[in-house]
Amino acid sequence: MPEATATLSGLAREPRADCPRNAAAVAQQFGAPLLDMAAFDLQQCPANLVDTRLLHKHRVLPLYRRGNRLYLATSAPTNVQAFDELKFHTGLSIDIVVVDEGQLSPLIDRLQQQSEDNTSLDDMLDEIGVENPDAESAAGVADAVDEAPVVRFVNKLLLDAVRAGASDIHIEPYEHSYRIRLRSDGILREVSHPPRALANRIASRIKIMAGLDISERRLPQDGRIRMKLARNRAIDFRVNALPTVWGEKLVLRLLDPGNTCVGIDLLGYEEGQKSLYLAALRRSQGLILVTGPTGSGKTVSLYSGLDLLNTAGINISTAEDPVEINLEGVNQVAVNTRIGLSFASVLRAFLRQDPDVIMVGEIRDLETAEIAIKAAQTGHLVLSTLHTNSAIDTLVRLRNMGIPSYNLASSVSLIMAQRLCRRLCHCKRPLQLPASVLRDAGFQAEQIDGLHLYAPVGCEACTDGFRGRVGIHEVLPVTEGMSRIIMRDGNALQLAEQAGKEGYSTLRQSALAKVAQGLTSLEEIERIT
Repeated sequence: MPEATATLSGLAREPRADCPRNAAAVAQQFGAPLLDMAAFDLQQCPANLVDTRLLHKHRVLPLYRRGNRLYLATSAPTNVQAFDELKFHTGLSIDIVVVDEGQLSPLIDRLQQQSEDNTSLDDMLDEIGVENPDAESAAGVADAVDEAPVVRFVNKLLLDAVRAGASDIHIEPYEHSYRIRLRSDGILREVSHPPRALANRIASRIKIMAGLDISERRLPQDGRIRMKLARNRAIDFRVNALPTVWGEKLVLRLLDPGNTCVGIDLLGYEEGQKSLYLAALRRSQGLILVTGPTGSGKTVSLYSGLDLLNTAGINISTAEDPVEINLEGVNQVAVNTRIGLSFASVLRAFLRQDPDVIMVGEIRDLETAEIAIKAAQTGHLVLSTLHTNSAIDTLVRLRNMGIPSYNLASSVSLIMAQRLCRRLCHCKRPLQLPASVLRDAGFQAEQIDGLHLYAPVGCEACTDGFRGRVGIHEVLPVTEGMSRIIMRDGNALQLAEQAGKEGYSTLRQSALAKVAQGLTSLEEIERIT
């Protein structure tokens, strides 16, 4: 590397004018050469000489090797212990070059990132090793989780999940095996099979990070991990430990605040559906319900609505279990039933807090439903979720819970049911299907003419031909006609018939519209509707 050698050997003891002043002052004080790292090529770095963990620990970077001498970039030339340790590990003499910390840190982080990217989870398992699997006892778990390889393995797992855009991590013990799966775009995929004997070590490490009791393995536990990725970005992991026959199964839900309030325009609503949602949000009172299974994007829909309402002139309070996303300007309360802080008790407190908008994480029981409806009838806008299959089923479910029909008719203003389907990647290919198949799928005769369908292909930028997800919604406003049927205790068929007359689109119809737009495939909507 003659050019680099010439550059360093020609450094003067006097500070260069184009280097940051702090680094220049340090170099002058210690009589060390000064280097501007702005144009340094990281590919020239002899990183193979030193373990990247040591470089990250001591915040130093090898610049180049010349014979038995290693030139080392540092912003702290007084760190003699670090230089002695690196001298011991490399067997080379160390020459110090002073650089600015602001230029050095990003390069060290990039070098470590490259090293981690080139290491798979299974490669890291080789470093952990298990010599006597049967000898691991509960008493030794606390010591085991302090082992650096286990810590690195768990950290790598969490980071890989974030980079893959996963929504959940499943860590599952069985009688003779142990597997880790990631849920990406709604599909679970296996990513690693650690040795069965590592189950307690990995579980205990995650439980320590989440603030759980590692000695308790008989009862379910809930916790939270916060991982800071950058100065202004952090990811939360909601952790649940569940005792199974063969050990504790851990599920970690990834909560990324940056992906929550994405804006209503990006949620997948059709124009008419979006207009109905915005109209309901503009009302000063009423109950807006979002329904669907776990992982269908209900939280994103609610928070996107709250983000629109979140102004200085509106008092917003939320009761959640747990608080998934921190939203500045919103008063958020985490429900804790173990101490008596239930949804119902929090809602009663909200009504004494002069609220304009109230969000309830989930309506689980009659008491919570009654208070939410009372709030909606007394001048408050209430948003909440419910677990039902469709918007119309929501009205029937509330009535079966014990809510009188006249309260439903006067309080509920809008119900939205939703699912998430995988979005086709740009590598998609055209697909021709017989008209009979399209009719059976639900397309009308007038829609079939000129219909362009696509199928997944797969490329480096996607997974199995899909990349990302798009929402499928059915939005049901409780109109005057619907209210009359509710007041007469009409059944789901009568409600659906009235909704159809008013132009209501079911989940299936909304899904077919996404297929017609080329956003997803017919096979994908068959999976979710």
